[in-house]
Amino acid sequence: MKNDSSVAVLADALRADVRRMSPGERLPSSRTLVERHRVSPVTVSRALGLLSAEGLVVTRPGSGTFAAGRRAAAAEPADLGWQAVTLGDRSVDPSGVSWLLTPAPDGVVPLSGGYLHPALQPGRTLATAAARAARRPDAWEMPPLGGLPELRGWFARAVGGAVSPADVVITSGGQQSLTTVLRALLPPGAPLLVESPTYLGILAIARASGLHPVPVPVDANGVRPDLLAEAFAMSGARVFYGQPVFHNPTGAVLSAGRRARVLDVARTAGAFVVEDDFARHLGIDPPPPPLIAQDDEGRVVHIASLTKATAPSLRVAAVIARGPVAERIRATQLVEEFFPARPLQETLLELVGSPGWARHLRTVRTALLARRDALLAAFARDLPELSVNRPAGGFHLWARLPEGVDDVALAEAALRAGVLVSAGRPFFPAEAPGPYLRISYGTAASESDLAEGVRRLATVLRS
Repeated sequence: MKNDSSVAVLADALRADVRRMSPGERLPSSRTLVERHRVSPVTVSRALGLLSAEGLVVTRPGSGTFAAGRRAAAAEPADLGWQAVTLGDRSVDPSGVSWLLTPAPDGVVPLSGGYLHPALQPGRTLATAAARAARRPDAWEMPPLGGLPELRGWFARAVGGAVSPADVVITSGGQQSLTTVLRALLPPGAPLLVESPTYLGILAIARASGLHPVPVPVDANGVRPDLLAEAFAMSGARVFYGQPVFHNPTGAVLSAGRRARVLDVARTAGAFVVEDDFARHLGIDPPPPPLIAQDDEGRVVHIASLTKATAPSLRVAAVIARGPVAERIRATQLVEEFFPARPLQETLLELVGSPGWARHLRTVRTALLARRDALLAAFARDLPELSVNRPAGGFHLWARLPEGVDDVALAEAALRAGVLVSAGRPFFPAEAPGPYLRISYGTAASESDLAEGVRRLATVLRS
């Protein structure tokens, strides 16, 4: 039995015992619990820690552990109806983001999600890095504002071009970076050009901030510069948000011919380009350099995140900008969050400086290549009538469904049939041009699970 399971089993047993005890009654000693339940002292300590966190027991050093006092039950629920009047209209809709962050139920094949399966995450390497970081004398002190200099230097070197460490500010993950950047660049009520379809999180942030997303269509080569120019002219927007590498949800990479054109369009409009470079380390084929590397005007605000290539809770990222906009972003970040936790910064610095980092990236590339090809083979076998792209990196396939299919209803039916997929409609800022599904190949446990998920999806689609 795994140690975590042993802790849970013992905690359940002790929880039942405590609820039969009187407040203040002493629990058996740790030695007695070890002998009675045939578990280790560590298991006993962790189980008692769980009960203490739940408020069921109180530990008194030198005296033992005692049943906590009972909370008096409320006579009736409090009347909180006044809050609806005070709060007014709902301004934050987390439904799209929460769908992507909710784990698949037991028995359901996860073909949706934005993080590597735990088996592909660098757990041991991260644990080693975190242990080294925690042993540093100043690990829990306030970090330099803007981030650890060594980490800022690493991000600057990774981007290349004319970027220097002074252009980098360390932030608390990609989502927080997007929030900070948009708040620094745009006032409430302003238009924001976004790719269509686009990342759900940017739509949630924009709408929560009072911005108006304006769609610009994406095809197999990335955002269309001709329509981007039209959108700038018609909307008066001064910011475009894009994902030039392994676009979410389509997997597209902005083609070489369009990269300079996008910058030219932004120059003509006097606008910024927010470059979300979240998937650079998820390449199956080598990605092109970041847009900011060929920007000599300070037009690109670059967001670099390693969370997708590591683990969900390693929430450290970097925002790279030059000129007055950089100072505004730094000021906004300082007001909103002060600084990212230093232990996480130190851990990331240890990770990217270790030999295990390059090995991990090679492992991820090999795994994503095998999983993508396994998923494509499953579609060719079980759903050959669907049009599915072949992404050069990232996590997702973008599947076009037959006309007349309700993608949202299909995703709900698929979940009931044991496979979790993402309907395409929520990824569009406005009306969708047709029904799509986003199918993820980085979150399932194995290639055989990917095949089984497509088989279940095919059964639902044909029924």
